[in-house]
Amino acid sequence: MNDVTPHPHYSHSLLAPDEPAPWWVHNPEGRAPVLVVCDHASAFVPRAFGSLGLESRHFERHIAYDPGAAAVARRLAGHLDAACVLSHFSRLVIDPNRQLDDPTLVPTVAENTVIPGNRGLSESAVQRRVDTFFHPYHGEIERRLDALDARGPAPVLISVHSFTPVMHGQERPWEIGVLWDEDTRLAAPFMDAMAERGHVVGDNEPYSGRHGHGYTANVHGDGRGLANLLLELRQDLLRTTGQQQAWADTLANDLKALLKDPALYSSRRT
Repeated sequence: MNDVTPHPHYSHSLLAPDEPAPWWVHNPEGRAPVLVVCDHASAFVPRAFGSLGLESRHFERHIAYDPGAAAVARRLAGHLDAACVLSHFSRLVIDPNRQLDDPTLVPTVAENTVIPGNRGLSESAVQRRVDTFFHPYHGEIERRLDALDARGPAPVLISVHSFTPVMHGQERPWEIGVLWDEDTRLAAPFMDAMAERGHVVGDNEPYSGRHGHGYTANVHGDGRGLANLLLELRQDLLRTTGQQQAWADTLANDLKALLKDPALYSSRRT
């Protein structure tokens, strides 16, 4: 991972000088007017937090990160000749895909697991996490979208996540979910293309992207009027490197064709 960025000295930083920045960029010189992002790419917890009171096994679970998502995002970005911004902190420290007023921004319970290190935090303690991790990560996404926008045309945003095959005892049948809210310019034809391939596709499943759910697509995508796509891949289909590569290749095959549509490259906010 030689393109991990050493961190600057953020105000109120909770990162030691030898620890990495809260974001890193894969394929930074990508030339396409597309930005790929991965909000839950890492299970890394800085030393300042210890283990958050958890056994090490919990950091291999979905509560800590999205297994398989980072590998798919990186390979997909390579296929598309796009830069890819990835988080470099666990969602247990702070979740970068939550609004700042969301009670699960710093989770105290995740999938029925209590997070002792997150209980009883003061507003100032939460704000330090926002300043150290959340804002720098989203600042890099914003900078890259600004640069693409200045170069023209308006870029497309693609966000990659993964989801558990079972949640609260309920099996999830979808192989891939597509989340969307205001803008379906890319989401609708992509769902059609995947269904034609015979995949079981969730339309705003296993979560809904409607009504401002989440942060990244809502703020950087719909908030800027950009065509955007949030992908959710089922984790049992991403267990091996081969599966991750195959999914990235499949996604890229359809996206390359769909991204040729010039109607995608304009902002609906202008």
